[in-house]
Amino acid sequence: MVDVVKISDELVIGGKEFIIIAGPCAVESEEQMESIGKFLSGLGIKILRGGAFKPRTSPNAFQGLGMDGLKILKDIRNRYNLKVVSEIMDPRDVEKAYEYIDIYQVGSRNMQNYSLLKEVGRADKPILLKRGMGATIDEWVKASEYIRIEGNDRIIFCERGIRTFEDYTRNTLDLVSIPIIQSKTKCPIIVDPSHGTGRKELVLPSSKAALAIGANGIMIEVHPNPESALSDGFQSLNFREFADLFERITNMERVLKTIV
Repeated sequence: MVDVVKISDELVIGGKEFIIIAGPCAVESEEQMESIGKFLSGLGIKILRGGAFKPRTSPNAFQGLGMDGLKILKDIRNRYNLKVVSEIMDPRDVEKAYEYIDIYQVGSRNMQNYSLLKEVGRADKPILLKRGMGATIDEWVKASEYIRIEGNDRIIFCERGIRTFEDYTRNTLDLVSIPIIQSKTKCPIIVDPSHGTGRKELVLPSSKAALAIGANGIMIEVHPNPESALSDGFQSLNFREFADLFERITNMERVLKTIV
């Protein structure tokens, strides 16, 4: 059995409910986040994702709004009664971001940033630990132990694909890691098919596969106008596409509960 991670009195990850986390790759503006927050809350989504600090391959790419982005996320959280997950890159920002987010995300590039892992390990909030793009499962598990040894066992793993020789997809989504992580750590694990494939047409089938293999949830990139997104628009779903995914996954979850 997988241990549950409590997000609030009413919300856990690792329980009977398959959790869908959604939101944009990057917080771009108040107007953008207002439309997304209203849309997602209308569907019943409970956790909003949004990047305020963006580690980009190119230093010339959009790096996020930083603390201003976190302030926008907090406003949307309060307005629509959502929980917020957002990435923190610098150990010095963990305390600064405390009041703005509900789940600290450690991104793929920082999975072995041991100073950051220790710092979030001292926090009393859940940690979403993404798999490094070149990390083995054993390295991923050991990274989580840096968090746990500091006293925080509210760890949620996130499979987001690994880099292989295949270049049709952005990464190779390693779904077999799900039962392995659950067995080795007893922690819940969610899947990020947006980064895992990098192709919006593969997000729905990957989400179905994640649900079928036993993941505890998925995290999907959503944008009101992906063509104009400042970050990762090519892998983001628009509102119509996400509503379709939400309906299909909800129906599939309902059927699986009757046969499993």
